[in-house]
Order: sequence, then C-alpha cells, then structure tokens
Amino acid sequence: MTRRLPEPYQRYAQPGQPAANAAVELHADRDPVVYVPDAYGQMVPMRRSQLPNAPARTQPRDLTPQPLLDPVAQRLVAAGAGGGVLLWGGGQFLIGAGQLLSSLSGVGALLFFLALAGGRTLLAGGRQAGTRVEVHNHVRGFGRSTTNL
Repeated sequence: MTRRLPEPYQRYAQPGQPAANAAVELHADRDPVVYVPDAYGQMVPMRRSQLPNAPARTQPRDLTPQPLLDPVAQRLVAAGAGGGVLLWGGGQFLIGAGQLLSSLSGVGALLFFLALAGGRTLLAGGRQAGTRVEVHNHVRGFGRSTTNL
C-alpha cells in the first residue's frame, strides 16, 4: 500500500541518496537563461523560450542622390519655353514678311504712279501744257495793299 501522507521532515538530507519523491532535473533539460535589456537599460535575466521573436531585418535602401527637380518636370518646362521661343520667332518672321510686302506694295504703287505720269507725258506728245500765273501785291502804308493778277 502507498502512503498518501507527505514525507516526514528530515533535518539533514542523507548524502548520496536522493529524496524519494524528488524529480530529477538534468542540466540539458533546463531552458538556458539569457540577459536582455529592459526599458531602463538594465540587463535582466529571461529564459530563452520566453524571448520575443526578433524583428525582421529591413531591406537595404537605395541611397543614390535624387535629382533636385523631377526629370519629367524639367522636360515639361523645357518644352514650354521652347514652344514660346518658337512662336515668338514665328511672329517675328511674320512681322518681317509683312514689312517686306508693305514695302513691295509701296514700291509697286510708286511705279504705278510713275508709269501713269510717264504715259501722260507720252500721250501729250512730249509737250507740256502749262499755265503761268503772276500775282502782284502792292503794299501801302497803314495796312492797305492792292493785289493784281
């Protein structure tokens, strides 16, 4: 029959004999203790099985320097400036063409009137019909004058 009462108290353990109900714990069965820093920076012991999982390593970042302005924005600004310069140049070209046509029309009008004048003299037979007018104005004293044609 087995006793259910606790083992009687022994003042000193008997050397070389383990206690009857004592569980044997081997060194390899014990979970190792590691020291981790707490919130205040002090190292505290903790069983390895109780450690939280280590955080995942972050992926390496690309640390090449980025351009100051976005390349697409640079292309948009350059296209806008180039388009403005192109249109300004086209306007200057049209102004020059307008001045050229204006001068040609002025020269054409001059030539037309010279041709009319030359044709009139040719039609008149080379002689000119003219009228000679002489005006004689005689001024006398006190603002009186006499005009004769």
